[in-house]
Amino acid sequence: MRLSITPSRVAGIALLGLALPLSVAAQSSASHDTVGEVTFADDIAPILYENCVKCHRAGGLAPMSLMTYQEVRPWAPMIKYKTGLRDKMGTMPPYYLERGIGIQQVKDDERLSEEQLQLIARWADNGAPQGNLENLPPLPEFKDSNEWRLGPPDLVIPLQDLYVAGDAADVWIGGTPILTGLTEDRYVSAVDMREVNDVQSSDAGGTIVGGLYIVHHMTWQTTVIGAGDERDTWPVHELGRNPDIFDPKAGRLLAAGSSVMPLTYHLHSNGRDTNGHMELGFYFHPKGYEPEHKKARWSLGDGLNISIQGNMSGQELHTYTVLKQHTKISSFEPHLHSPGARMCLEAIWGNQIETLACSGYDHNWVKQYTFEDDYAPLLPKGTILHMIGYMDNIASNPNVVDARNWSGSGNRSVTNMFLHLGQSVELTDEQFVQEMAERRERLGLTKNDHLIGCPLCMADIPLLEAVDDSAED
Repeated sequence: MRLSITPSRVAGIALLGLALPLSVAAQSSASHDTVGEVTFADDIAPILYENCVKCHRAGGLAPMSLMTYQEVRPWAPMIKYKTGLRDKMGTMPPYYLERGIGIQQVKDDERLSEEQLQLIARWADNGAPQGNLENLPPLPEFKDSNEWRLGPPDLVIPLQDLYVAGDAADVWIGGTPILTGLTEDRYVSAVDMREVNDVQSSDAGGTIVGGLYIVHHMTWQTTVIGAGDERDTWPVHELGRNPDIFDPKAGRLLAAGSSVMPLTYHLHSNGRDTNGHMELGFYFHPKGYEPEHKKARWSLGDGLNISIQGNMSGQELHTYTVLKQHTKISSFEPHLHSPGARMCLEAIWGNQIETLACSGYDHNWVKQYTFEDDYAPLLPKGTILHMIGYMDNIASNPNVVDARNWSGSGNRSVTNMFLHLGQSVELTDEQFVQEMAERRERLGLTKNDHLIGCPLCMADIPLLEAVDDSAED
């Protein structure tokens, strides 16, 4: 089945991936004391090859190639500027987890180190010298600019064909169920999602958001049709979002005979007539795997009290929830809309208030942050989770169409959302105590240590009774 958007006059798309005018040189900062000359061949190329050229190359997703010195040299001031944004909207690489606050141990860390950032700044400030090309590392090899980021999946489900005309307006549509073809139940360790379409990235012209893809986001579930139609909800697909890696003790069930149910596609024009479809890649646990933990049932967000004033930066949104069960938070995922600039997650246990994570936000390129297993927050029941969103509804925010406008809650990107979309599991009393004990042993923790996000990790807890007593205090 093919779904189409008929041509209509575009009133404006909120989420254009606007690149800064790269021909404008950034102002040089004060010169740094240097031990030796920083050069492209010796210092910068290794950074680019490891972190940047997977997108910034011919046929890649980004708007310019950064493979050779001749390609990189004109962009040196902009590279310094964009990487120097660190966790702010527009930073490169587009990964916004803030340093120096909250849990830093994440599985998918794409941030450049401070040393790398300083090398880039020194190189740009000193004229971007080439250096000895004999010292260049070998050029990386790539097979596909849209390759699966966790390697080939165990099961790939292509969804229905979609067509969006070059002059079509944004639209929200439902999708057609697609059978998975599974003949036995399998537990999923991770899932990745990608759009495949007939636009060449080299022809896209701006960024991949406004110039290449037609699916801004997609919500979906799975169900065995006709068997009670009980549905399982899965993580949303969004532009730029990294793969979902589930807690290793809480694999997600993909049942035999199930179908994928796309609930809502948000489609938008990329400026050219485009045919495309979504693909879901599932990674399975070994046969015989059984999950130990259940998916948590709490949610955190507010769609009722959003009131974003015009021409104002730093506006805050707050929301709270109380955990009814012991909880392990596997990932932190902010979800705001166009004015969104930052989000933080706090845990309040008794008189202890701790920031678990803070990150910048860019609605053009959404990220989630999956904690390393031994650093994922382990929170006792009764913990209050507090989430703070920061909104910049100002003209200098490139995602805002007209900063004069007030906005409230809504599905469109020019309206707003305030949600945490991260993954978490609930634990029994026995599992909670066991998880803390195993973590203490693996990390070699003592009573003199402190672990962010685990208020009882260093407590001397005889099994069960003390857990119940501490939750009541």
